[in-house]
Amino acid sequence: MDRRTFLAGTGAVLLAAPLAARAQQAGKVWRIGLLDSASDPASVDRWKAFRERLRELGYPEGQNVVFESRWASGQMGRLPGLAKELVDAKVDILVTASSEAALAAKRATATIPVVTATGVDPVELGIVASLARPGGNVTGVFSLSNELVVKRVELLKQMMPRVFRLAVVLNPDNRASALTARVVERAAKPLGVAVQIVDVRTPKELDAAFAAMKRARADAVLLLENTAFFAERQRIADLALTHRLPISVQAKEYAEAGALVSYGPDYADQFRRAATYVDKILKGAKPADLPVEQPTQFELVINLKTAKAIGLTIPPSLLARADEVIQ
Repeated sequence: MDRRTFLAGTGAVLLAAPLAARAQQAGKVWRIGLLDSASDPASVDRWKAFRERLRELGYPEGQNVVFESRWASGQMGRLPGLAKELVDAKVDILVTASSEAALAAKRATATIPVVTATGVDPVELGIVASLARPGGNVTGVFSLSNELVVKRVELLKQMMPRVFRLAVVLNPDNRASALTARVVERAAKPLGVAVQIVDVRTPKELDAAFAAMKRARADAVLLLENTAFFAERQRIADLALTHRLPISVQAKEYAEAGALVSYGPDYADQFRRAATYVDKILKGAKPADLPVEQPTQFELVINLKTAKAIGLTIPPSLLARADEVIQ
C-alpha cells in the first residue's frame, strides 16, 4: 500500500467513526422519567406542553423517546419510592415538577441527569450549588417564588388598602413553603400587615382552617404553593368565597376555579423550557454546566365575579394591568 492509499484509507476510517456514532445515536430510543408530586388534569396539561415541545425538537413519543411516568397524587411521602422506581427502570434522564420531586430525584441518583420544570429557591434547598453553576446532576427551570410572594402581598395591599391581618396558609412539612413564609413576614411588616401562619398538612384540615381564619378576623388569605393544595383548588376557592375571604394564589388555575387573584409564572412555558434542557443533555451537555433558568413570563389573573360576590371593588388600574379578568 503506498502512502497516498494509506492516508486515504485512514481518512475514511476517521470520517466513518463519527458517522457511525451519529448513526448509533440516531437509532437510540431514549427513556425519560417523569416525576410529579401531583396527578391532576391541570398538571397533565403542563406535561402535554413539555411533550409537544420535545416533539418539535425531534423527539416524537414512540419513535425515539418513551416516557416512564410516576405521580405521587399529592402524597409527598411517596416521592422517594417513585424516584427510586425510575432510577431502577434505568431511565436516561429524569424530569421533575416541584421542589419536593427534585429533592427526591437528587437523593435517588447522583449520576442520572435531572431536569426540573418547577420549584423554589434551589440553592437554599440544596438542590444546586448556584444558579449560574449548578454542579452535580440537577438543573432546569425554577420559579421565583420568594420574589413572587412579595409581589402578591403588595397586590393584595393595592386591592385592599385596609388589609391589616393576613392569614398565610402553608404545609409545614413542605420545606419550600416554610422558607417562603419567612419572606412573607418580612414583606408584610413595612406595609403594616400582621401575618398569621395557618398550618394545613392534609386536605381534611382545610374546612377547619378557613373557619379558624374567619374567627381570627383575617382580612385576606395568602395561599403558599403546595402540590396537595393544587388538586383541591376548587374546594379552596369555594371555602374562601363561603367565608368571604379574599384569597391570593400563585397558579392561575385557582383563579379560574374562583379564587380572587393569582400572580405567578406561566407554568406551561416553564415545562416547554424544561424540554430544551432535555434536548441539550441528550445531545451531550452536562447538567452541571447548564445554568438554572428563572421565569420570564408572568400572569396576573383577577376574578371579578368573585370580587363582586364578596363586595370588593378592584381598582381600575389593577384591572388594566391584568392579563386576564374573569367576569
